[in-house]
Amino acid sequence: MHILVLSDVEMAAEFRQKFPQGSNGNTYTFLQSHNLTDDQVRPSDIVFDFMLHQEPERLSYYAPEQVVFCHAVTRQLAALVRESGQTNGCTLFGFNGLPTLFDRPLLEVSLLHQGEEEKLQSICTKLGTEYQLVDDRVGMVTPRILCMIINEACYTLQEGTASIADIDLGMKLGTNYPKGPFEWANAIGIVNVYNVLEAVYEDTKEERYKICPLLRTKYLKRETFQV
Repeated sequence: MHILVLSDVEMAAEFRQKFPQGSNGNTYTFLQSHNLTDDQVRPSDIVFDFMLHQEPERLSYYAPEQVVFCHAVTRQLAALVRESGQTNGCTLFGFNGLPTLFDRPLLEVSLLHQGEEEKLQSICTKLGTEYQLVDDRVGMVTPRILCMIINEACYTLQEGTASIADIDLGMKLGTNYPKGPFEWANAIGIVNVYNVLEAVYEDTKEERYKICPLLRTKYLKRETFQV
């Protein structure tokens, strides 16, 4: 298969780590621009579009026979399709394309139509990856849980009851996670964590996703946590 990857430099590098060039006989084209031409888009069997959620109208660029994986952590597939106005377009799957959460043994994916899992399974076999199917919901599963934990850790830090190092160590010892919440926040990116929480809170209105003022300040200043 030939695969088109539309992403920034950081996620292109992580894509290459998960799917090395030539693995399973697949070939790749990497682009960083939203402004695609038909010549760039049409020859691709599979597309991994890390940017489509920002411009749903670009869904019209893809042909009905193409399979498109859309980074869908902050945008529900059903909402994206509705906003795009495309009703008979390509086969669309969602995936978790956040930094450090993409290059894992299981590709976290969602379906727009429930009857398409067999097609998804066939494609993932050709890609050489296992997958974990989750509901078509804002936040998916892993990002929602991790960002909620990060947010709660920010409240604890803000209250002054524990240090960054203590909170990170406590989580790693208590849950056997490879990283603590502040290490996760820096790895995923403060902006990404903020955007996930903002989208999930808008979707659910649940208080546990309401962004901590400390995290909001870090987001506004584009600062990381000193771990």
